[in-house]
Amino acid sequence: MSNDASKGGVVRYLQEFSIPLIIGVAAALLAANLAPDWYHHWFGHWDEAHPPWSFPGSILGHHLTIHFLVNDIFMVFFFGIAAKEITEACLPGGSLNPMKKAINPLIATIGGVVGPVGVFFASMFLFRSMGIGGYDAVSPERWSDLINGWGVPTATDIALAWLVARTVFGKSHPAVNFLLLLAVADDAIGLVIIAIFYGDPLHPADPMWLGLVVAGMAVAFALRKKNVQAWWPYIFVAGALAWVGLMQAHLHPALALVPIVPFLPAPRRDTGLFSAEDEIDVMGEKTAEDLGMGHSPLENYEHQTKLFVDFGLFFFAMANAGVVMGKVGALTYAILAALVIGKTIGIGGLGLLAQAIGFPLPNGMNNRDLLMAAFIAALGLTVALFVSGAAYQDLGLQGEAKMGALASGLVAFVAIGLGKAMGFGKSAASKT
Repeated sequence: MSNDASKGGVVRYLQEFSIPLIIGVAAALLAANLAPDWYHHWFGHWDEAHPPWSFPGSILGHHLTIHFLVNDIFMVFFFGIAAKEITEACLPGGSLNPMKKAINPLIATIGGVVGPVGVFFASMFLFRSMGIGGYDAVSPERWSDLINGWGVPTATDIALAWLVARTVFGKSHPAVNFLLLLAVADDAIGLVIIAIFYGDPLHPADPMWLGLVVAGMAVAFALRKKNVQAWWPYIFVAGALAWVGLMQAHLHPALALVPIVPFLPAPRRDTGLFSAEDEIDVMGEKTAEDLGMGHSPLENYEHQTKLFVDFGLFFFAMANAGVVMGKVGALTYAILAALVIGKTIGIGGLGLLAQAIGFPLPNGMNNRDLLMAAFIAALGLTVALFVSGAAYQDLGLQGEAKMGALASGLVAFVAIGLGKAMGFGKSAASKT
C-alpha cells in the first residue's frame, strides 16, 4: 500500500467516526476545567469586560472571535451538508420519497419538542412537591428563574446524533436520514425558541429581514432554471443572502443553507419539482457519466466541502463543549430526564401516531428503529449547552443546567452498546 493510500485511509477513518468532533469535546472539557482563562481567551463568547481574542474588524457588528466564526459561519456549511443528505433522501429512490414518508419525522419532531418540555415541567413540579433541592421553599421569583430552562432539552446535537446513528444503524440505513431530517427540524424550532424566549432584549427578533431568505431562495431557483452546474453560486450568492437575512433578523444563521441546498441540481435522481428536463433516468441509458456530467452540483458541494466540515467539527466542539464541572443538582436531573425520557417518548409516540393516521416510516425502517432513533435524539450536548447559557443568567443554575446537558452525552455510549447487543444495523448490512 502506498503512503498516499495509507494517508487516505487514515483521513477516511477520522471522517467516518467523527474523530475530530470527539477529540474536540474531550479537549474542550479539559481546557475549560484545567485552564479556564486560556479557554475563554481563545474560544469564549464576546464579553466587553473580558474580551476573547478576535481578528480585526467585524461582520454586521459582530466581533470576529473564533466562537463567532465557528458557530455563525462554519456551522452553516455543516447544516448545508445535512440538508444535502435530506435532499437526496427525498429524491426518487430515496428513503424519504415519496414526500409522504418525510411527514412522519416532521410530525415526530413535534413530539421531540413537546415531550421534553412536558417532562421538564413535570420533573420540576415533582421536585417542588417533594422538597427536593429545596424547591418547596423558593420564592416565586426564584421559581420563575428555575423553570426558565424549559427550552434547554428541546434541541438535538445533530453532529453527534448523526455519528451515533451511523454507528448503530449503518450509514445507509433509512433511520439515519429519518433522524437527520428530524434533528434539523428540531434545531430549527430550537433556534426559534431561543430568538423568541431567550433573545437579547436590546436586539429583538426582526422578521422583516427574513425577506432576504426568500430572496436567496429566489436566486437559487433562478440559478436552477438557468441550469447553472457549479455549486458555489448557490452557496455563496443565494446562501449569503439567506445568511444576512437571518443575522439581521437576529435569528441564528446556522440554518441559512437549509432552504438553499435543495435547489442544487441533482441530475441522477431529481424530484421533478422544477423541470422534467432536468431528470436523468438512472434505470435507462442516460446517466450522468454518459452525458459527461460526472457528479451533480449537489454531490460536488458535499465532496468539495466535507473534508473541511468534518475536521472543522473539532473547533465546533472546542467552542461549545467547554463546561466547567460544577454542582449537580435537581435541575441537572430534570434536564437529563427531559432529554432522555421526553425525547424518546415524544418522538416515538408521535412517530407511531403518524403511522396510524397514514404517514408511514421510510421503507426498511420499523418501530424498533423508530424508538432507537428517538433515544439517540436525546443527545442534546452542545446545542443544549448553548441554550443553557441563554436560559440562565444565574451562574449556579447555569452550571447545573449545563451538567444535565453534558450528561446527555452518555446516551451515545448507551445507544451504541444497545445497538450492538440487539443487532441493530445487521439487516441493513446484509442487504448491501
